[in-house]
Amino acid sequence: MRYLALAADYDGTLAHDGVVDPATVEALDRVKSSGRKLIMVTGRELDDLFKTFDHVDKFDRIVAENGALLYDPATKKETKLAESPPPEFAEALRKKGAAPLSEGRVIVATREPWEGAALDTIRDLGLELQVIFNKGAVMVLPSGVNKATGLNFALEELGLSKHNVVGVGDAENDHAFLSACECSVAVANALDSLKERADFVTKGKRGAGVQELIDQLMHEDLSSLAQHLTNRDVLIGHAGNREIRLPVYGPTVLISGTSGGGKSSLTTGFLERLATAEYQFCAIDPEGDYQAFPHAVILGDSKAPPVIDEVISVLQKPGRNAIVNLVGVRAEHRPSFFDKLIEALAKLRQATARPHWIVIDEAHHVLPAEEMHWPALPKNTFLITLEPDALHTEVLKRVTHMIAIGEHPAETIDIFGKTTGCETPKVDPEPLEKGTAVIWPVSGESEAVRFKVEPCLTPRVRHSRKYATADLTPDRCFYFRGPEDKLNLRAQNLTTFLQMLDGVDDETWNFHLERAEYSQWFRDNIKNDELADDAARVEQSGGTAVETRAGIREAVEQRYTLPA
Repeated sequence: MRYLALAADYDGTLAHDGVVDPATVEALDRVKSSGRKLIMVTGRELDDLFKTFDHVDKFDRIVAENGALLYDPATKKETKLAESPPPEFAEALRKKGAAPLSEGRVIVATREPWEGAALDTIRDLGLELQVIFNKGAVMVLPSGVNKATGLNFALEELGLSKHNVVGVGDAENDHAFLSACECSVAVANALDSLKERADFVTKGKRGAGVQELIDQLMHEDLSSLAQHLTNRDVLIGHAGNREIRLPVYGPTVLISGTSGGGKSSLTTGFLERLATAEYQFCAIDPEGDYQAFPHAVILGDSKAPPVIDEVISVLQKPGRNAIVNLVGVRAEHRPSFFDKLIEALAKLRQATARPHWIVIDEAHHVLPAEEMHWPALPKNTFLITLEPDALHTEVLKRVTHMIAIGEHPAETIDIFGKTTGCETPKVDPEPLEKGTAVIWPVSGESEAVRFKVEPCLTPRVRHSRKYATADLTPDRCFYFRGPEDKLNLRAQNLTTFLQMLDGVDDETWNFHLERAEYSQWFRDNIKNDELADDAARVEQSGGTAVETRAGIREAVEQRYTLPA
């Protein structure tokens, strides 16, 4: 499910003249029976609500007093979310004749035309208070308190994200909380200003409109409203003046292409924008490339593999993201570890609809083509790999958006088509410039579009100690073979490479040096262009074996912390 909670205003939305009709109460029961949560967000004082509404216990939380008070009907616990105005404020209004006038746990409320008197009193007493209007009601609250702040407290207690909430209201004071919800709905009797900003307006008024919304929620999880929510989609770049965005809900995205083409930069930018918009993600990082990412908790390193229970514990809180570093997991064990992790993430998603996105870097490490078994990938999955056919065919068949990057975009998309058996669009075969990509919506229009990738803000701090000590997969190791393949010495990381650097004979050393194989390995498999450039200069220097060994060693040791 995308929507796990319904947040509804009371007066003018659920209720007509303070009364909720039986059909609306029955509709609320259907929401509860589906496993979803009900949250009331009202400007009313709690005692007044109790006198008016007999079904308070149907709600999981009630945000009262326009966001200043939180109530749990199950435990009857009240939590003040702000400090009350000083008693002299209400007393001053009373002396000025403001009527009606009520004092809640925090709120002080009257009606028009007493807003002027309220503002004058706030100024005269030097208080930090605000006036909020609600169809003639005048509510005075501490600055910064509104229905949105109250809803956030309720969601925090319930362990839910605002991105899994649909909200419905009718008046001025509903603007804030509706804008905080993933889907905002105005009933037909709502103010025009609210209708203009809402994602959807019901045909029915008040309770009838809420029933209409609930019918859609129960029938299709509001999937038909997705077309109204495209402003939530995640920006990844521009094609001229046209924004290129990925749907925030539903897709399976594959990024593929040659090493150094910019896959990691595009992915990092995508993660940044998810984090900024507060969509939760879990990134699986087989090579430790995202350990410096500032918007997530990093679990696992080269010495200690991640613990799945700890990953789930981090993601239990909607505001936290997780990066699962698999460097400490042996290459042959990564698919089975991933199977268990994806099963745990699926259970968490079933309960909380989170994490909103699962991002799998170097996906061939955990979903290799040769595997007989593959886990069921949920929606909102982001896959990154060098070539599409490195992944299992059944995984590729679920891809809805293909992004090609690097030197051979046409070939990359063609490989995808041949592997999955689908017809591919015509793609310009020219290599892509750095910072550009091609996107093809596999399950929609056939056009493939070149676009400029939106830059990421996080510095790429790759090439950490992982390459110094952690074992690379056999296909990415360096092999000292020498002329006529006399040797077959495998360096599975930089530490081993430097040990062998001093041990191999000069003939073997120079054989690889003359073919520029050291710089090529650093660029393609260690993925460090700066190191590769320095190594290339050493290779081209014409120095002796002693000099070039020392030059390569210095280039490595400048960038990596090696074991003593």
